[in-house]
Amino acid sequence: MFRNSLFAAALAAGSLLWAGTYRFDVKTDRPAVDYKTGEPMVFTVQLLEDGKPVEGKKIEWVRAGDDRKVEKGEAVSGAPVTVTTKSEKPGFVRLSLSAKDADGRPLRNGTRSVGYTAGAAADTDQFEVAQEPADFDAFWAKQKARVAAVPMKELERVPVELANKQTKDKVVCYDVKVSCPGGKPMSGYLCMPKDAKPKSLPAKVVYFGYGVYPISKNDGAARNQIVLSVNAHGFLNGQPREYYENLKNGELKGYAFNEKENQDPETTYFNGMMLRLIRSLEYVKSLPEWNGKDLTVEGHSQGGMQAAIAAGLDKDVTMAIPNQPWMCDMGGAALGHLRGNWHIKPTAALFYYDPVFHIRRYDGRLKVLAGLGDYVCPPSGMAALYNNAKGPKEIVYTQGAGHTGNAKGEKFIHKSPSVQNNGR
Repeated sequence: MFRNSLFAAALAAGSLLWAGTYRFDVKTDRPAVDYKTGEPMVFTVQLLEDGKPVEGKKIEWVRAGDDRKVEKGEAVSGAPVTVTTKSEKPGFVRLSLSAKDADGRPLRNGTRSVGYTAGAAADTDQFEVAQEPADFDAFWAKQKARVAAVPMKELERVPVELANKQTKDKVVCYDVKVSCPGGKPMSGYLCMPKDAKPKSLPAKVVYFGYGVYPISKNDGAARNQIVLSVNAHGFLNGQPREYYENLKNGELKGYAFNEKENQDPETTYFNGMMLRLIRSLEYVKSLPEWNGKDLTVEGHSQGGMQAAIAAGLDKDVTMAIPNQPWMCDMGGAALGHLRGNWHIKPTAALFYYDPVFHIRRYDGRLKVLAGLGDYVCPPSGMAALYNNAKGPKEIVYTQGAGHTGNAKGEKFIHKSPSVQNNGR
């Protein structure tokens, strides 16, 4: 018996050794985000092993959508598999794919199950969102007044040595802290070219995704501009790993998910974060090296949320690049819009932090990055953000892209006429 077990284990190990790399290839019969409501959407699906079609494997698929319709099916791999559906209302369709072997066991690449999430959309320009709070502008005027009541003072500017050989002799970097209401300073890294002259440089403010970790300096982007990288929490920069682990498991554990705090827009964790955001913009504009006209904000996920909110709160922002921004379309679930498993329970108080409502106040340039396989920050929220912007705008959807800041895959782009005419 023991011998047989060893033999079986050896066979299993051998099969793993010789197994190739599996992936799904998915195409739509037209640009995936250009369908009309009620129009057939045709997905062509093929399972590949080392880039070649593989036969005899089981493909399972689940279709869900913002129209609340769910469909399921299965097929055997080999020839391309066609899945045809349609959306009964403006919105997105999610096609989730998985693969199994002949014995019904999930196919794996190493320890990871083989799967793929594709998407398509109908009439994205007609996508509906919830109503914004009636006192939205009054609330944010009050928050700006709270920041203004604390005189802006640079509490700390400590030179930081750069390890990057490409920038260490060309860029200066500082660990900065600036006074702010809410109990924590605005904290981050300030980088710019050495010996920059007054009023000579554009500025960029970079915000970061959810979590408790040391932020990057972004000195590589500071060869010809000011770059202020802002940590969301006002904590110390450049500390040992234990410092961040202690915060992650203590004071900042599960931050922003506290339902009691989220009953009031001034007690939610996001309030302090946005007070620091307002101050970060004021601070970068106060730097003598800023040219006084070019101000970009960008970030991924939580950082994308902050970038979009920054654009709406500060009239001097000229370019916003929210990459898969979090918290868009907070009222979408009540309207039937799809969302993933990782989300904050919506409350009326959190509507003040919905980037969709902030972007309505922004008329500068906007570039939104979205993943058609992202259900941490679903593409419906990205479409809502794009639709509600007033200025020159562009949105790039990437097929199959999950919640990653560096999405790879087939791109589908929508642009406003003003962007198209300028060739940007």
